[in-house]
Amino acid sequence: MMKGKLTRHGLLAAFLLSSVGQSFAELAPSVYEARQKAAPESLKIEILRVEIEPGEQSDQQKVEAVAMVIGVERTSSELKPDQIINISYIVTDRARSYNGPGEIPLLIEGETSVAYLAKDENGPGYLPVAGVMSFQNF
Repeated sequence: MMKGKLTRHGLLAAFLLSSVGQSFAELAPSVYEARQKAAPESLKIEILRVEIEPGEQSDQQKVEAVAMVIGVERTSSELKPDQIINISYIVTDRARSYNGPGEIPLLIEGETSVAYLAKDENGPGYLPVAGVMSFQNF
């Protein structure tokens, strides 16, 4: 009887510990797909310039990119090919052991990619809205 109680308690403890770990885990692919589908701006862009500056915290970098729109799948801000846009976001350096959503990748000058964005309500630029999958398709 005692052995059964320990096993049930052990299972309960393992479940609770695994649940806590999962609350900070990488998001499921379906979450990123939903964010891509819900993005107000679905574009193909060419990265013209990238500037990286220290962020407000010591483990952060502020990324400011200038890109040219080369294709439009959908847009809520009436973007058109050949328009120049600004994209801003923060990247946080995480320890390798960090268990959580991936960071938005750094953009590279001269590359082309898809972009899932939203107009920045506080400025003239755009913000990535699909997390780590903001600049790539599945």
